[in-house]
Amino acid sequence: MTVVAVSEDPGQRWDDLVRFWEEMEWPEGSKVEIIEGIVTVSPAPGLHHNAIAASMQRPLYAVIPRNWSIFQTQAIAVPSRRAMFIPDLLVYPDRENPESDTHLPAALAELVVEVTSAYNARHDRVTKLAAYATAGIPLYLLADRWDPDGPTLTLYGEPEGDVYRPLSTAKFGEPVALPAPFDLELDTCEFPDT
Repeated sequence: MTVVAVSEDPGQRWDDLVRFWEEMEWPEGSKVEIIEGIVTVSPAPGLHHNAIAASMQRPLYAVIPRNWSIFQTQAIAVPSRRAMFIPDLLVYPDRENPESDTHLPAALAELVVEVTSAYNARHDRVTKLAAYATAGIPLYLLADRWDPDGPTLTLYGEPEGDVYRPLSTAKFGEPVALPAPFDLELDTCEFPDT
């Protein structure tokens, strides 16, 4: 992963940081996020990573309302954490006239899913966990391919401040139940090996 320091000034305005993120020409195909005020550039996720996200996306379409969307490459902003993330899956109610064409407010998301990569596992486990809770996103599903105890899914919910409560944990191959408004049991048997 390449890290580009935008500013050493902690008082840098969020709007200036977002403008830099929007206007800079980044390497094609890369994933560019703002993590704790620092723009990070990482390679596009690999095949197994995307296969896990796709296998979770398919059943979600059957249970979400018609006026909700599922995105794989949509940026969401958490300005209070100086963060712009691109979750592997984002379930989001459709809105007319969004404020920006490049990103959406994270606070309106219903579910975010992150699938760890070897180089970003810490961000998904710690930084994004706290930021998504801060934004008040009701559910965060972490598919941790690199968990020291083996590939694991953890569903977080009930955000309070920057902390989530772990609702359930399962090994890859075991089902994971998503509560209302999804009321869905995700089958993880088809998840590829890391």
